[in-house]
Amino acid sequence: MEKERLKAIVEAILFAADEPVSVEKLVEVLPEVPREELEVALREMVADFNGSRGGVEIREIAGGFRISTRPEYHEWIRTYLKTRPSAKLSLASLETLAVIAYKQPVTLPEILQIRSIKSTSAIKTLLEKKLIVSRGRKNVVGRPILYGTSKEFLIHFGLKDLSELPTLEEFEEIMGQE
Repeated sequence: MEKERLKAIVEAILFAADEPVSVEKLVEVLPEVPREELEVALREMVADFNGSRGGVEIREIAGGFRISTRPEYHEWIRTYLKTRPSAKLSLASLETLAVIAYKQPVTLPEILQIRSIKSTSAIKTLLEKKLIVSRGRKNVVGRPILYGTSKEFLIHFGLKDLSELPTLEEFEEIMGQE
């Protein structure tokens, strides 16, 4: 298949998709195209698309690629849509989410030990917002539930994977500058 046509097909798929599209999914949709050729075309298409500096970009998040608006235009989009930023999380929920993101899989008692505050309602909120999921049970007395972040967490925060979280040292440096 001609490379420009392949790029156009991939761009159209990303535009139509309601969640990030993985390379595996593209291979499934385009079985006649060798994976290596598809990956090269995808990378070139992303570079071309993002090089235009328009209002949208293609980002690699949550194990796939997605067309999204550039962060610098979010305020105008909210004004246009007449919406407020998505429901904000309480400080307790944010703290609990941070503990889970950095220590996962982690149990409620372990979160309590780190935060020194009961986190049951924060866990409930994070589960409702699908930012965390149950990762099974820990093999100890009482078999507490293990929690970890979800794909929705990666999408919500625009992360390719958990390695993009700032290190604790970087986070401390950021907090020290304020």
